[in-house]
Amino acid sequence: MVPSNCTTFNHPELQLFIIMKYLLLCALFALAALPSLGQSNEAEVNKVLDNIHRLAAEADFDGYFDLYTPDAIFLGTDAMERWTIEEFKGYAKPSFDRGRGWIYVPTERHVYLSPDGNSAWFDERLDNEGFGECRGSGALIKIDGVWKVTQYNLTVPIPNDLLRNVAGQIKKLKEGN
Repeated sequence: MVPSNCTTFNHPELQLFIIMKYLLLCALFALAALPSLGQSNEAEVNKVLDNIHRLAAEADFDGYFDLYTPDAIFLGTDAMERWTIEEFKGYAKPSFDRGRGWIYVPTERHVYLSPDGNSAWFDERLDNEGFGECRGSGALIKIDGVWKVTQYNLTVPIPNDLLRNVAGQIKKLKEGN
């Protein structure tokens, strides 16, 4: 409430009252924007992940690898496939140069954001023509306002009923080498 003895804008109490109302209004707008910032970050992370899959399918080498950090790690389906981004580029380049990437279609995804909004992690179910249902998981960080993948882990989930048999086959394969 404005003090009753304030009749001009030059009165210090009226100026203080107006400033406080302005600050309160600004604070309310800032608080209202917080949930949308989280939603915006989640949407941006989803866009990066969608682009990972789209650009791989298009065999767009530069576009695809621009979505990763310089120190990113890619974990492939084979236990020995732990690649730095430079090693992964070496693996992918011949296929991409021939116009053949890979197609993984997301069917479900969960994205989580850190409280400060600068890192995210995800898990996603994927469909692949040759491997069937796959799973991708990993982490992204925001660098200079841009989301980049810092780790991607591609796996093929094995149904529990088949796990002992598959694990036995893997063990035999390793023993044979």
